[in-house]
Amino acid sequence: MITHIGHTAYIVSDIDAALDFYCGKLGLKEAFRLYNDAGELWIVYILVGDGGFVELFPGQPAKATGSYSHLCLAVDDMDATLQEIAARGLPIEGSPTSGKDGNTQYWLADPDGNRIELMQIAPDSLQAKAIAGE
Repeated sequence: MITHIGHTAYIVSDIDAALDFYCGKLGLKEAFRLYNDAGELWIVYILVGDGGFVELFPGQPAKATGSYSHLCLAVDDMDATLQEIAARGLPIEGSPTSGKDGNTQYWLADPDGNRIELMQIAPDSLQAKAIAGE
């Protein structure tokens, strides 16, 4: 049985800039690093919540590959989250919006242009009902 999303993975052009964004600005935590047989950095794992990860692969991202759209990170308080992110130095432009599903959302991008949605799930949303087993 599938229990949750394990990770999403990105090839990043500048590992330091990516780590500054995901850890420094978004406030996520680096979990661990893996190295190839030559001792070179291969993957940096970033812990998200209670068991999800973002994998960062140093390299040169390909342009327009596959059907990737975005990564969604759930937040418990959108206003407080945006204030925390702004305090860490990430410019917050515009305001959160309400999606057709009734959830609050805010969009940003990492240093390589990968789109990221921050989403606060509303108590009466379809997502909340599905999580509750309704």
